[in-house]
Amino acid sequence: MRYAPHRPWWGVWLSALALSAIVAGCAPPVDEVGGTALVPSAEPGTFPVTIDHRYGTTELTGQPERVVALGSPGRDAVLALGARPVGVVDDTGTGGMPPWTDSRWADREPAVVGDGHGGDIERIAALRPDLIIAQRSGLTRQRYERLSRIADVIAPPTGRPVGTAAWPELVKPVGKALGFPRLTRFLLRETESEFARVRLAHPEFGSRTVVVARRIAPGRFAAFTSDDPRAAFLTELGFRLDPRVDDLAERGATAVELSGDELRLLDQDRLVWLTSGARDRARIEADPRYRRLAVHREGRAVFAPADDPDFGAAFSTPTVLSIPHAIERLVPRLAAN
Repeated sequence: MRYAPHRPWWGVWLSALALSAIVAGCAPPVDEVGGTALVPSAEPGTFPVTIDHRYGTTELTGQPERVVALGSPGRDAVLALGARPVGVVDDTGTGGMPPWTDSRWADREPAVVGDGHGGDIERIAALRPDLIIAQRSGLTRQRYERLSRIADVIAPPTGRPVGTAAWPELVKPVGKALGFPRLTRFLLRETESEFARVRLAHPEFGSRTVVVARRIAPGRFAAFTSDDPRAAFLTELGFRLDPRVDDLAERGATAVELSGDELRLLDQDRLVWLTSGARDRARIEADPRYRRLAVHREGRAVFAPADDPDFGAAFSTPTVLSIPHAIERLVPRLAAN
């Protein structure tokens, strides 16, 4: 039974903007220039709200109107909820927005305030935001405090090691901050159903092991642990991770370097390589130790290049918008052979 790509709920018959208006019980408001507002009206009775995060608590007494999203999870959550950030960072390295967001911007492109390493403070301040979504794992307390002088800030979630927050835990605070708790719950259920459809179509995934890896230097490779969002993505498709990878890693680490005989841990039913592009793939496939592994000889490795946003970037940072995009492209490769 093959997985038939499912067109996400938000593209079938109703945009998220219209849906959020229905949930809120009103039509989308109109701004001063005659277009739809950057943030539709909140669901009734949702404010004030309090959001806990790594650096404390942020209390919002009313609905934000101008949002800056410093990272793809926050950006995509805002867009999926029918709103539009006034500022974003370019975390694809392409100078533009990824294709799974193309239909979301309407006539109002966002200002780019920095790259994937963070936004420029002065450019962020110039946009006059009233909410900054800064869920990047690299957000320091010092930078959080600087951003807090500009606007209310949502920092990474608590209770998880740095960089390991699951995609639902990044969506929930955004939905709460924008005033859409019911719409957020619906969005989460529909996104989770994408994974359920794959598991139903491919029950064989449940009996297969998988590992996600990357090349870090000539002759040096690393495997991702169960705390990494990409590895977690594959378990949501139904695959099983080899527990020996976690056993080799330090507690809370998202990856571990494999040395010597440990390279044999790559010899799984499926191996997903994260690469920078065609040259990186060629270097991996030229490594004599890797070439001896059955996963290579039998063609069971899948390559996810970072220079292909339709695939590599969508899988590397799973979000509510990129997940259906990644599933459609990744599942046929995983199901082959």
